[in-house]
Amino acid sequence: MKPVWVVDDDRSIRWVFEKALTREGIAFRTFALAQDAISELEDSSPQVLVSDIRMPGTSGLELLQSVKQKYPNLPVIIMTAYSDLESAVAAFQGGAFEYLPKPFDVDQAVDLIRRALDESLREQPAAEAAVSSPEILGQAPAMQEVFRAIGRLAQSSATVLITGESGSGKELVARALHRHSPRASKPFIAINTAAMPKDLLESELFGHERGAFTGAQAMRRGRFEQAEDGTLFLDEIGDMPADLQTRLLRVLSDGTFYRVGGHQPIRASVRVIAATHQDLEARVREGQFREDLYHRLNVIRLRLPSVRERREDIPLLAKYFLAKSAREIGVEAKRLSDAAMSYMAAQDWPGNVRQIENVCHWLTVMAPMQVVEVGDLPPELREEAAGGNEPDWLGALSREVERRFARGETGVMDFLSRDFEKLLISRALVKTGGRRIEAANLLGIGRNTITRKIADLGLEEKDAKAAAE
Repeated sequence: MKPVWVVDDDRSIRWVFEKALTREGIAFRTFALAQDAISELEDSSPQVLVSDIRMPGTSGLELLQSVKQKYPNLPVIIMTAYSDLESAVAAFQGGAFEYLPKPFDVDQAVDLIRRALDESLREQPAAEAAVSSPEILGQAPAMQEVFRAIGRLAQSSATVLITGESGSGKELVARALHRHSPRASKPFIAINTAAMPKDLLESELFGHERGAFTGAQAMRRGRFEQAEDGTLFLDEIGDMPADLQTRLLRVLSDGTFYRVGGHQPIRASVRVIAATHQDLEARVREGQFREDLYHRLNVIRLRLPSVRERREDIPLLAKYFLAKSAREIGVEAKRLSDAAMSYMAAQDWPGNVRQIENVCHWLTVMAPMQVVEVGDLPPELREEAAGGNEPDWLGALSREVERRFARGETGVMDFLSRDFEKLLISRALVKTGGRRIEAANLLGIGRNTITRKIADLGLEEKDAKAAAE
């Protein structure tokens, strides 16, 4: 592993780092001037760079810029005694790994360097380097069923009813159905029937003639006409007012409609895809939704699973949305630590994919470091997890057991016990920098026991790596 470079014109600061890094067994080099470090970059590079921000001659921000041009993935920690917002913003905009105000606690600084070292050793997945923009993400069996259904419907113009919880991606599925249909070259028009008042919704759907009502100064084509020969997506169809349900039924039955205030029938050559998060059968029983319209819409039903039903897709979704948010803002993509990823995968996500996207956008803007830990997650996400009667990790364990039983697995106790021990020991070794005796003390087990378990669990290589760092 390459050394850590420390750049600071203050000799006492360099001395503090020299002593602390020597004690920790971390190789280092020190420089009094940023220009000296820039010159050295021609022949070598550090594993991590720690630099003051204000120095004679070349500044730390200029050094940061030079380093990022040549080594864009190199973690850079910027130090300054001037703890002002402008410096912090400039450092992060320049791609700094972290911002360390002076005076600082030495142990805190060393811990920060260790996190930066871990980051520098972390492999950059190829998929994150150049993230594509797939239509719908999912590798879980439940999502594969959705993909197969889209494929089977590719050449069909049948009406489709998509059901699923809010935020699960129903419009994405509707767009995919359109994109893979013979109507792909024609318009895809979407309207949320729950988002506007009844009178306005009628005009939006069917258009209106000039003078049909106060303010109707000109004829207006509705969504049905705009979607001619294409696809009309009616989202939240379960909230459609009763009299509009009747008008929609007439369009689906005979293929014609009238503009508001109009007397001339208009032919509708449109494929209708409807979606709802509600139980339409229950609304039919309650008299809130027309049964004949329900049967007209329910020609082919496509159920979209919730995120809870495809937890194995959560890491894929999180990585994708972190990369997407980073591209939109123009910054380097954040990455979730193993612990943070496991934590997110264990949550119920009542807002489904939309909620995951929102959290990832929040992390891109607000998380203090490139590698996101559990403590960096939004407070409300951690509060929700802590709100139940049992600790969240027990809830996650319970769900994992249920998933394995549902898949028909046997020997579940042995597998999970091994994973449990492996996680405890590996996290203890990370905490102690690979020192086994200290890790054993943290766990309350003997030195011989931890040595034997490290070998049994295949942690030798990881342990040796942690110890070397």
